[in-house]
Amino acid sequence: MEYITSTLGNLLQQTAFLNLTGGNLIMIGVACVFLYLAIKKGFEPLLLVPIAFGMLLVNIYPDIMEEGGLLHYFFMLDEWSILPSLIFMGVGAMTDFGPLIANPKSFLLGAAAQFGIYSAYFLAIFMGFNDKAAAAISIIGGADGPTSIFLAGKLGQTGLMGPIAVAAYSYMALVPIIQPPIMKLLTTEKERRIKMEQLRHVSKLEKILFPIIVTIVVCMILPTTAPLVGMLMLGNLFKESGVVGQLAETASNAMMYIVVILLGTSVGATTSAEAFLNWDTIKIVILGLVAFAVGTAAGVLFGKLMCKMTGGKVNPLIGSAGVSAVPMAARVSQKVGAEADPTNFLLMHAMGPNVAGVIGTAVAAGTFMAIFGVK
Repeated sequence: MEYITSTLGNLLQQTAFLNLTGGNLIMIGVACVFLYLAIKKGFEPLLLVPIAFGMLLVNIYPDIMEEGGLLHYFFMLDEWSILPSLIFMGVGAMTDFGPLIANPKSFLLGAAAQFGIYSAYFLAIFMGFNDKAAAAISIIGGADGPTSIFLAGKLGQTGLMGPIAVAAYSYMALVPIIQPPIMKLLTTEKERRIKMEQLRHVSKLEKILFPIIVTIVVCMILPTTAPLVGMLMLGNLFKESGVVGQLAETASNAMMYIVVILLGTSVGATTSAEAFLNWDTIKIVILGLVAFAVGTAAGVLFGKLMCKMTGGKVNPLIGSAGVSAVPMAARVSQKVGAEADPTNFLLMHAMGPNVAGVIGTAVAAGTFMAIFGVK
């Protein structure tokens, strides 16, 4: 009888029920909310489902993130900046840079949207974060999860990587909710109805030369951007060269989805109750929202300036796509424009600033790395 009692006692001790804290229960609830938003509401399910499930696992079984645990080894690929760089390769292979090449002025809109990053950097320092932590947090303003993870790892802010990544990916998923009110507040009905001229045709040669030239120019000026910008442009060269269709297909599909699974679950698994439920996390979430809102507003305001300078030929709504959430931000520009005029088609015009925002966010991360002497 004593043996049975002892055995049952040991089994009971091994269950998660006796080891769950109130914080674990809260995080399990948060994970379930994320799963609901992803599955029921369709908010970026490719990102939120693995992130939420990683969050669920680590708060039931914390050892899964300890050395020897499955997700620990997934997370090491984040720390080493391997997964974020591979994500960029996949994004490059999936994205048409034609709208940006056809309208180089889009670079200015992408650059304007990065204002949210630098404003968040100084605000984070004001709120008590050190300079490297502030830099890692500020990248959330670009709505770019991979770059946020990349910079946090490079600057040695792995302790903040979970909250930073979850905030960045959450705001990426919530682009259709956060951006439209800001866009409508800063533009008039007349501006939202502006129809832009059709973009010129971009030749195959231009599309092949673009990733090569951008890599040379950007990486010569900021070599620290090579892992991100280099992989982004390599993926795009796979797509546009026309001679490595198998590589382009692999980078944009099989590899991309594998990396998303590994990155999403490992990022979600950094959100244990002990690491996530604290004041720093709350401040990071607030800073991320401020940075994203400021970046969106800066892009729209610069779009209004371009509208006036061109005599009303630029619809300011495309400026909001200057954040790095490809192609969601461009789709939001299209949606808000179509609400004002159903015959207005802004998607391809918005893709220019959207792609420029991806490059701009990577450049911002490289700038911070250069400032702090990190390679």
